[in-house]
Amino acid sequence: MRMESLEKRIPLLIFVTIITSLLLVASILSKKMNDAPVTESPTIVENYEDIIPVINENNYLTNPYIDPSVTIGKTFYDYKGEEAAQENALVVQNNTYYQNTGVDYVKEDSFEVVSIAEGTILDVKEDELVGKVVEIEHRNGLISIYQSLSETTVQKGDSVIQGQVIGKSGTNEMDKELGNHLHFEIYENGHNVDPTLYLNKDYKKEN
Repeated sequence: MRMESLEKRIPLLIFVTIITSLLLVASILSKKMNDAPVTESPTIVENYEDIIPVINENNYLTNPYIDPSVTIGKTFYDYKGEEAAQENALVVQNNTYYQNTGVDYVKEDSFEVVSIAEGTILDVKEDELVGKVVEIEHRNGLISIYQSLSETTVQKGDSVIQGQVIGKSGTNEMDKELGNHLHFEIYENGHNVDPTLYLNKDYKKEN
């Protein structure tokens, strides 16, 4: 009788042992999962207008105008240039000749003037000789100056992006013979440089 009773209890004990083991393993796994760090799901942007653009850090400078019909009326005075080019780069004021410190862009009608690169407006002023003036500080020690403007659309301290309209061309007392034009200058680390060597190219690689 005892042998028969024992034989009936053995399968029951094995079953109970297996169930207990499974419950113990499940409890351990559950604790590990709860202790694991929670990983947030990636955010899916549905509206591309909400994406913050990456700042463009290239050294490419655009023209200070957009209108393709704008041409050069007077070039930068190059001390090492040819005599004919130097003559074209002289400015006459009250019977006195001055070397042109920039490039003069001309067109019969007024045209929009734009920033050659992103930067900060250093100054906006009006001068009796050169008209309205905008100065912009850029990266890499560059400052661009826009003179002979008929109107301006920015203020001192404003941040501007490349290609942003900052004013319109006009006339001034310094270069009356040019009529409607933009007088444009670039300074690098305080030194006046020829703008044509910097515009429409990666100037850090070529200068």
